[in-house]
Amino acid sequence: MIETRLTPPARAWLAATIAELARDGSPETFGARLSGASRHARRTPLSPSDAERAALRAAADGLDCERWTLLEAVRVRLVLARGDLAGDGVVAALEAAFRFADEGELCALYRSLALLPRPERFAWRAGEGCRSNMRTVFEATACDTPYPARCFDDLAFRQCVMKALFVGAPVARIQGLSRRRDAELCRMALDLADERKSAGRPLPIELALAIGMEGGARATATLEEEAAHAADPGARAAAAALLAQRRSAGVR
Repeated sequence: MIETRLTPPARAWLAATIAELARDGSPETFGARLSGASRHARRTPLSPSDAERAALRAAADGLDCERWTLLEAVRVRLVLARGDLAGDGVVAALEAAFRFADEGELCALYRSLALLPRPERFAWRAGEGCRSNMRTVFEATACDTPYPARCFDDLAFRQCVMKALFVGAPVARIQGLSRRRDAELCRMALDLADERKSAGRPLPIELALAIGMEGGARATATLEEEAAHAADPGARAAAAALLAQRRSAGVR
Protein backbone atom coordinates (compact mmCIF):
# COMPACT_ATOMS: atom_id res chain seq x y z
CA MET A 1 0.00 0.00 0.00
CA ILE A 2 2.65 2.52 0.98
CA GLU A 3 5.49 1.85 -1.46
CA THR A 4 3.65 3.45 -4.39
CA ARG A 5 3.32 6.65 -2.37
CA LEU A 6 7.06 6.99 -1.78
CA THR A 7 9.80 8.39 -3.95
CA PRO A 8 12.26 5.86 -5.46
CA PRO A 9 14.98 6.69 -2.89
CA ALA A 10 12.45 6.34 -0.06
CA ARG A 11 11.28 3.00 -1.42
CA ALA A 12 14.88 1.78 -1.50
CA TRP A 13 15.40 2.96 2.08
CA LEU A 14 12.21 1.23 3.24
CA ALA A 15 13.13 -2.07 1.59
CA ALA A 16 16.61 -1.99 3.11
CA THR A 17 15.28 -1.06 6.54
CA ILE A 18 12.66 -3.81 6.49
CA ALA A 19 15.39 -6.34 5.72
CA GLU A 20 17.62 -4.89 8.45
CA LEU A 21 14.93 -5.02 11.15
CA ALA A 22 14.14 -8.62 10.28
CA ARG A 23 17.77 -9.40 11.23
CA ASP A 24 18.45 -6.85 13.93
CA GLY A 25 15.56 -5.94 16.18
CA SER A 26 17.60 -4.42 18.98
CA PRO A 27 15.96 -1.48 20.74
CA GLU A 28 18.74 0.83 19.55
CA THR A 29 18.40 -0.07 15.87
CA PHE A 30 14.63 -0.13 15.98
CA GLY A 31 14.38 3.25 17.71
CA ALA A 32 16.82 4.85 15.31
CA ARG A 33 15.01 3.60 12.22
CA LEU A 34 11.63 4.58 13.62
CA SER A 35 12.86 8.11 14.24
CA GLY A 36 14.70 8.31 10.92
CA ALA A 37 11.58 7.47 8.93
CA SER A 38 10.64 11.16 8.97
CA ARG A 39 13.48 11.83 6.56
CA HIS A 40 11.92 9.54 3.95
CA ALA A 41 8.14 9.94 4.33
CA ARG A 42 6.02 13.03 4.83
CA ARG A 43 3.22 13.68 7.29
CA THR A 44 0.73 14.00 4.45
CA PRO A 45 -2.61 12.17 4.63
CA LEU A 46 -2.31 8.55 3.57
CA SER A 47 -5.63 8.86 1.67
CA PRO A 48 -6.18 5.10 1.28
CA SER A 49 -8.55 3.83 -1.35
CA ASP A 50 -11.75 2.05 -0.37
CA ALA A 51 -10.15 -1.24 -1.38
CA GLU A 52 -7.09 -0.57 0.77
CA ARG A 53 -9.23 0.32 3.78
CA ALA A 54 -11.34 -2.80 3.30
CA ALA A 55 -8.25 -5.01 3.08
CA LEU A 56 -6.85 -3.64 6.33
CA ARG A 57 -10.19 -3.94 8.11
CA ALA A 58 -10.43 -7.57 7.01
CA ALA A 59 -6.86 -8.32 8.11
CA ALA A 60 -7.09 -6.61 11.49
CA ASP A 61 -10.67 -7.00 12.72
CA GLY A 62 -11.83 -3.53 11.74
CA LEU A 63 -8.66 -1.42 11.97
CA ASP A 64 -9.24 1.69 9.85
CA CYS A 65 -6.36 3.65 8.29
CA GLU A 66 -8.48 6.46 6.82
CA ARG A 67 -6.96 9.09 9.11
CA TRP A 68 -3.37 7.85 9.07
CA THR A 69 -0.53 9.86 7.61
CA LEU A 70 1.95 8.37 5.17
CA LEU A 71 4.68 8.67 7.80
CA GLU A 72 2.55 6.78 10.33
CA ALA A 73 1.95 4.02 7.79
CA VAL A 74 5.69 3.71 7.12
CA ARG A 75 6.41 3.48 10.83
CA VAL A 76 3.73 0.85 11.33
CA ARG A 77 5.35 -1.11 8.50
CA LEU A 78 8.67 -0.91 10.34
CA VAL A 79 7.07 -2.33 13.47
CA LEU A 80 5.71 -5.25 11.46
CA ALA A 81 9.11 -5.82 9.84
CA ARG A 82 10.61 -7.06 13.10
CA GLY A 83 11.53 -10.73 13.09
CA ASP A 84 10.42 -11.33 16.68
CA LEU A 85 6.80 -10.18 16.67
CA ALA A 86 5.61 -13.32 18.45
CA GLY A 87 8.46 -13.36 20.97
CA ASP A 88 9.50 -11.43 24.02
CA GLY A 89 12.04 -9.22 22.25
CA VAL A 90 9.36 -7.12 20.62
CA VAL A 91 7.89 -6.23 24.01
CA ALA A 92 11.16 -4.78 25.28
CA ALA A 93 11.94 -3.01 22.01
CA LEU A 94 8.51 -1.42 21.71
CA GLU A 95 8.54 -0.36 25.35
CA ALA A 96 11.88 1.36 24.81
CA ALA A 97 10.51 3.03 21.69
CA PHE A 98 7.42 4.22 23.56
CA ARG A 99 9.55 5.74 26.32
CA PHE A 100 11.61 7.89 23.96
CA ALA A 101 9.07 8.54 21.18
CA ASP A 102 7.86 11.96 20.12
CA GLU A 103 4.19 12.63 19.43
CA GLY A 104 4.23 11.37 15.85
CA GLU A 105 6.13 8.21 16.75
CA LEU A 106 3.71 7.52 19.60
CA CYS A 107 0.74 7.73 17.26
CA ALA A 108 2.29 5.22 14.88
CA LEU A 109 3.28 2.84 17.65
CA TYR A 110 -0.20 2.86 19.16
CA ARG A 111 -1.79 2.37 15.74
CA SER A 112 0.36 -0.74 15.25
CA LEU A 113 -0.78 -2.60 18.36
CA ALA A 114 -3.89 -4.18 16.82
CA LEU A 115 -1.70 -5.76 14.13
CA LEU A 116 0.66 -7.57 16.50
CA PRO A 117 0.44 -11.21 17.55
CA ARG A 118 -1.03 -11.60 21.04
CA PRO A 119 -1.87 -7.91 21.25
CA GLU A 120 -3.11 -8.29 24.81
CA ARG A 121 0.56 -8.18 25.86
CA PHE A 122 0.45 -4.44 25.29
CA ALA A 123 -2.78 -3.65 27.17
CA TRP A 124 -0.99 -1.71 29.91
CA ARG A 125 0.88 0.36 27.35
CA ALA A 126 -2.33 1.07 25.43
CA GLY A 127 -3.90 2.17 28.69
CA GLU A 128 -1.12 4.72 29.00
CA GLY A 129 -2.00 5.98 25.53
CA CYS A 130 -5.59 6.46 26.63
CA ARG A 131 -4.38 8.54 29.56
CA SER A 132 -2.28 10.81 27.36
CA ASN A 133 -2.89 14.54 27.47
CA MET A 134 -2.14 14.69 23.74
CA ARG A 135 -5.42 14.24 21.92
CA THR A 136 -3.68 12.94 18.80
CA VAL A 137 -2.09 10.16 20.84
CA PHE A 138 -5.36 9.35 22.60
CA GLU A 139 -7.23 9.06 19.30
CA ALA A 140 -4.49 6.91 17.76
CA THR A 141 -4.89 4.54 20.71
CA ALA A 142 -8.65 4.56 21.17
CA CYS A 143 -10.30 5.40 17.84
CA ASP A 144 -10.68 3.53 14.55
CA THR A 145 -9.04 0.44 16.07
CA PRO A 146 -10.40 -2.80 17.53
CA TYR A 147 -7.70 -2.78 20.21
CA PRO A 148 -9.57 -1.34 23.24
CA ALA A 149 -12.66 -3.49 22.74
CA ARG A 150 -10.54 -6.60 22.20
CA CYS A 151 -7.87 -6.17 24.85
CA PHE A 152 -9.05 -3.84 27.62
CA ASP A 153 -10.76 -5.14 30.72
CA ASP A 154 -14.08 -3.55 31.68
CA LEU A 155 -12.53 -0.84 33.84
CA ALA A 156 -9.98 0.19 31.22
CA PHE A 157 -12.59 0.25 28.47
CA ARG A 158 -14.92 2.43 30.53
CA GLN A 159 -12.06 4.81 31.32
CA CYS A 160 -11.26 4.99 27.61
CA VAL A 161 -14.81 6.04 26.74
CA MET A 162 -14.98 8.51 29.60
CA LYS A 163 -11.69 10.11 28.57
CA ALA A 164 -13.13 10.57 25.07
CA LEU A 165 -16.22 12.27 26.51
CA PHE A 166 -14.10 14.43 28.79
CA VAL A 167 -11.76 15.73 26.09
CA GLY A 168 -14.31 15.87 23.26
CA ALA A 169 -12.72 13.06 21.23
CA PRO A 170 -14.98 11.16 18.81
CA VAL A 171 -16.72 8.51 20.90
CA ALA A 172 -18.45 7.22 17.77
CA ARG A 173 -15.06 6.07 16.49
CA ILE A 174 -14.38 3.84 19.51
CA GLN A 175 -15.01 0.45 17.98
CA GLY A 176 -17.01 -2.15 19.88
CA LEU A 177 -18.77 0.40 22.09
CA SER A 178 -22.24 -1.05 21.54
CA ARG A 179 -20.93 -4.47 22.62
CA ARG A 180 -18.88 -3.33 25.62
CA ARG A 181 -21.26 -0.64 26.92
CA ASP A 182 -22.75 -1.53 30.30
CA ALA A 183 -24.68 -0.10 33.25
CA GLU A 184 -21.51 1.09 35.02
CA LEU A 185 -20.35 3.06 31.99
CA CYS A 186 -23.80 4.65 31.79
CA ARG A 187 -23.61 5.61 35.47
CA MET A 188 -20.20 7.19 34.96
CA ALA A 189 -21.47 9.14 31.95
CA LEU A 190 -24.50 10.39 33.87
CA ASP A 191 -22.29 11.43 36.79
CA LEU A 192 -20.19 13.44 34.33
CA ALA A 193 -23.37 14.99 32.96
CA ASP A 194 -24.47 16.01 36.46
CA GLU A 195 -21.07 17.54 37.16
CA ARG A 196 -21.21 19.54 33.93
CA LYS A 197 -24.73 20.77 34.63
CA SER A 198 -23.81 21.80 38.18
CA ALA A 199 -20.91 23.81 36.77
CA GLY A 200 -23.10 25.41 34.12
CA ARG A 201 -21.16 23.74 31.33
CA PRO A 202 -22.57 21.96 28.27
CA LEU A 203 -22.76 18.18 28.30
CA PRO A 204 -20.47 16.13 26.06
CA ILE A 205 -21.92 16.09 22.56
CA GLU A 206 -21.71 12.30 22.27
CA LEU A 207 -23.00 11.57 25.76
CA ALA A 208 -25.86 9.48 24.36
CA LEU A 209 -23.40 6.97 22.92
CA ALA A 210 -22.19 6.07 26.41
CA ILE A 211 -25.74 5.66 27.74
CA GLY A 212 -27.43 3.34 25.29
CA MET A 213 -30.32 1.48 26.83
CA GLU A 214 -28.99 1.66 30.38
CA GLY A 215 -29.63 4.11 33.21
CA GLY A 216 -33.39 3.86 33.63
CA ALA A 217 -35.33 6.99 34.58
CA ARG A 218 -32.18 8.95 35.38
CA ALA A 219 -30.85 8.47 31.86
CA THR A 220 -34.22 9.24 30.31
CA ALA A 221 -34.47 12.52 32.21
CA THR A 222 -30.97 13.54 31.13
CA LEU A 223 -31.67 12.67 27.51
CA GLU A 224 -35.00 14.52 27.52
CA GLU A 225 -33.28 17.65 28.83
CA GLU A 226 -30.53 17.36 26.18
CA ALA A 227 -33.05 16.79 23.38
CA ALA A 228 -34.92 19.90 24.39
CA HIS A 229 -32.22 22.31 25.51
CA ALA A 230 -28.72 21.35 24.32
CA ALA A 231 -26.99 24.23 22.56
CA ASP A 232 -25.36 21.93 20.02
CA PRO A 233 -27.79 20.69 17.32
CA GLY A 234 -25.87 17.43 17.03
CA ALA A 235 -26.26 16.76 20.75
CA ARG A 236 -29.99 17.48 20.55
CA ALA A 237 -30.38 15.14 17.60
CA ALA A 238 -28.38 12.35 19.24
CA ALA A 239 -30.38 12.57 22.46
CA ALA A 240 -33.69 12.61 20.58
CA ALA A 241 -32.67 9.62 18.46
CA LEU A 242 -31.66 7.58 21.49
CA LEU A 243 -34.86 8.53 23.32
CA ALA A 244 -36.86 7.23 20.38
CA GLN A 245 -34.89 3.98 20.40
CA ARG A 246 -35.36 3.53 24.14
CA ARG A 247 -39.09 4.16 23.92
CA SER A 248 -39.41 1.75 21.01
CA ALA A 249 -37.64 -0.87 23.11
CA GLY A 250 -39.87 -0.15 26.09
CA VAL A 251 -37.08 1.43 28.15
CA ARG A 252 -38.35 4.05 30.59
